[in-house]
Amino acid sequence: MAEAAMQYPATEPDMLSLRVLARLLDYPTEALQAAAPEMIEITDAELRLPATLRTALMDWCQRLLDADLMDLQAEYVALFDRGRSTSLLLFEHVHGESRDRGQAMVDLLAEYSAAGFELDARELPDYLPLFLEYLSTRPEADIGRWLGEIRHILALLAARLEERDADHALVPLALLALIGAEADVDAHRERVVEEPRDDTPEALDEVWEEEAVRFSAESDQDCALQSAEGRRLAERKREVPSDPVRIMPGTGPAAS
Repeated sequence: MAEAAMQYPATEPDMLSLRVLARLLDYPTEALQAAAPEMIEITDAELRLPATLRTALMDWCQRLLDADLMDLQAEYVALFDRGRSTSLLLFEHVHGESRDRGQAMVDLLAEYSAAGFELDARELPDYLPLFLEYLSTRPEADIGRWLGEIRHILALLAARLEERDADHALVPLALLALIGAEADVDAHRERVVEEPRDDTPEALDEVWEEEAVRFSAESDQDCALQSAEGRRLAERKREVPSDPVRIMPGTGPAAS
């Protein structure tokens, strides 16, 4: 299976499905298409996921295999490279552009290093596919803890991707399903429908103008004001108790 360049610790638990989910969020390439049959096989064997969700993921893998690569790449760019609402950078949804995001990434890098997970790729440590690669090397208790910590981000991302009719919504939905938290998405769907799109030409022009203002700002106060939403989300996250979260046990036979 195609993967980002990195070094894994010597011992890895059997969570290959997390690597499949990571690959499904990557930029489409010929290697990804070639790996589709293997991804279907791994997903079919992942009994921690509901059968309907496994089937949806396998159908998506088949569509990736059959589709024109340039069409897939164009769709990916439109979905993830225009606007920030569907960003795959986890801490962007929590900290925005505040200084807290930098410290959060330093802390995450330290956790990677302590676990023997050394990055050899040019991605930020909070890039969701990379983060899933890391989780695939961890015990189930650690996976459950981390998915519990980011469940609010996953639920919001799932709702936004659903609103855009993107197959990619299946990834955060599957991650939530692993901890029995699929219902978390319900709390975001209504609000997401009313959100203004941030990937329109007008919205992108506004972002460019705001970036120019921020670049010329002479005080930290300007940057702090622009990241107020990120701070608000971070404060709300701190108010939610971090209860232990367990990975769902596998149930029933794999879908045929």
